[in-house]
Amino acid sequence: MEQRYATNPTQIPGMTTGDLRAQYLVPDLFVPGEVRVTLTHHDRIVLGGAVPAGADLVLPGYPEIRSEYFLEHREVGIINVGAAGTVTADGHVYELATGACLYLGRGIRDVVFADAPEAAADAGAQFYLFSAPAHTSYPAALVAPGEGTVRELGDQVTSNRRTLNQYIHENGVKSCQIVMGVTQLHPGSMWNTMPAHTHDRRTECYLYFDVPADARVIHLLGERDETRHLVVADRQAIISPSWSLHSGVGTAAYSFIWAMAGENQAFDDMDAAPVTDLK
Repeated sequence: MEQRYATNPTQIPGMTTGDLRAQYLVPDLFVPGEVRVTLTHHDRIVLGGAVPAGADLVLPGYPEIRSEYFLEHREVGIINVGAAGTVTADGHVYELATGACLYLGRGIRDVVFADAPEAAADAGAQFYLFSAPAHTSYPAALVAPGEGTVRELGDQVTSNRRTLNQYIHENGVKSCQIVMGVTQLHPGSMWNTMPAHTHDRRTECYLYFDVPADARVIHLLGERDETRHLVVADRQAIISPSWSLHSGVGTAAYSFIWAMAGENQAFDDMDAAPVTDLK
C-alpha cells in the first residue's frame, strides 16, 4: 500500500511538476495479476486497481489501515473498466459487465476478483476501487451500466456535453460516505466540468479512462488564484483535496469515474469557481 500524506494550499506555489505528480497523480493502478492500492490521508481514502489477468485475485488486509481484512472498518465502491468479470464477496458472486458498479459494505471478509469464464486471453476485467472508512454496514448492491440516476449536463456549444451516471449516492445505492459514478463525454466535447469547483467538505478523486492512446487530459488543480495542471493519460487517477478546484479538458472525448468521501453526500454541494476568477 502506497501512502500519500495530506497537503495544504500554501504548498502549491513552491511545487514543481514532479512534486505535483508525486502528490496528486496515481499513475499505475492497473497491473496484470496484481491488486494495487494507494492510501491518501485526505479523508483516509484508498484508491485501488485489480486486474485478474486469468487468475483469481484476493483483496488483502493491509497493516497501514490496521485491519485484519480490508473491509473490517471500511466500505468500497468498485467499477469495472475492463471486460466482463466477477467479484465474489463472502461467497456471493456478482457479475460485473463493463461499466457496472458494485458497492460492498463494512464487515465483508473475503473479496475475490476474477475474469468472466468466457474472457479472451488478451482481454479481461479491470476493477477500480474507491474505499473510505465506514461507521456501520450497508447492504451490498450491484448496478448495471447506465441503470443509475442519469443526468444530462452541459452544452455542445461550450464543449462539455456529458452524460452523468450516479450510482452510489444519497438517492441511490446507500453508503456511509461514498458518492460515486461515471461521466461520459459526448463526441466533440472535451471539458468534464465547467466552471471548475471545490467542495470544502469532501475529497474527490477522478479516474480518467477511455482516453485514446495518443490523447491526454489536462487536469486543473489548486486554488482559484493559484492554479496548476497535470497531464493525465488513460487509466490514471487524480487525488483532489477538498480545498482544490477540479476540472479538466481533453484532446479527445473520454470518460471518468468520480468518487467522493467526506462530510456529506449531497452531489450538488459544490462551490463554483467561475473561469473569470481563475489565475
